[in-house]
Amino acid sequence: MNQCTEVVLLRPPDFLLALSVPGDRPEPGYVLCELGEDHDDDHAAMLWDEGGRPGSAVWARWNAERARPVSLPWCSALDARREACEFFAGHGSGHSWHVTDPTDEAITRALASEHPRLFPD
Repeated sequence: MNQCTEVVLLRPPDFLLALSVPGDRPEPGYVLCELGEDHDDDHAAMLWDEGGRPGSAVWARWNAERARPVSLPWCSALDARREACEFFAGHGSGHSWHVTDPTDEAITRALASEHPRLFPD
């Protein structure tokens, strides 16, 4: 399945702005939903892994009304090669190995045709 194409402008939280140095404040940025296009819950994009809290990450979750950062545990599913799903537990679409980013796929195809030695079968 293709990746969801929903984006949102995520503004830095107030506490981060308060802690920043004047003249060097974090700016808003767009995030792209990482879930499959058929998900039935809020959109989601991982912001950072919580290395100090193993097993969880901070995700941006959003819908038409609001966007918010949420700490969520990782999905525990493994694929046939024993690689972990890259989404959070309870995500509303297929696992990460089922989701295809069409832009990334197109870039990979173009690079493989121009530089086949970098993309062996």
